Amino acid sequence: MLKRFSVPILIGFIMTLASAAFAAASATESVRISVDAIIGVLKDAKLDKPAKRDKIRVVIAERFDFRAMSQRTLATNWKMASKEQQQQFIGLFAELIQNTYISRVEAYTNETVKYSAEKITDDRAVVDTLILSSSAEIPVSYKLYLKDGRWLVYDVNIEGVSLINNYRTSYQEIVKKEGFPGLLAKMEEKVRELANQPS
Repeated sequence: MLKRFSVPILIGFIMTLASAAFAAASATESVRISVDAIIGVLKDAKLDKPAKRDKIRVVIAERFDFRAMSQRTLATNWKMASKEQQQQFIGLFAELIQNTYISRVEAYTNETVKYSAEKITDDRAVVDTLILSSSAEIPVSYKLYLKDGRWLVYDVNIEGVSLINNYRTSYQEIVKKEGFPGLLAKMEEKVRELANQPS
């Protein structure tokens, strides 16, 4: 009986290990592709600052799942919003996340990125990186989940600060005091303010 089932069990075990290894490699590689693209844009002397930001936004939009990030940020408040409000929030939140992320990374132009660790749990992954420059080491961790065969980012931790947690705390207070319409109004105001800042 043992001999009869040992081969299928062994094959299943090997396939499980192979699948885990593939998923692990895919998570880091997904982050690497996006980060390398962003670093390449930052180092491109032919592009001015607005052009660089536009290109970085494209890279971020391809890798970040703004709907998942929006749901995590609003937590229980997500279900309080109408479908239209949810869509409006996603658009505004995407704009704010892009600007926050860009402002944190665009100051570095001669850096390299070290991929220091990776943790895979089922369809979730955390990829830890270090931005290495001549004067500093900036830790950046990406939290991803597997969706339709692609690793997508649902949170970024920069120097110990989670983008999602940072927004969640302030947004919960606003919703509590001013409701969802008040939150959307403040987000629109912030987006306009950022758009009017000199590049």
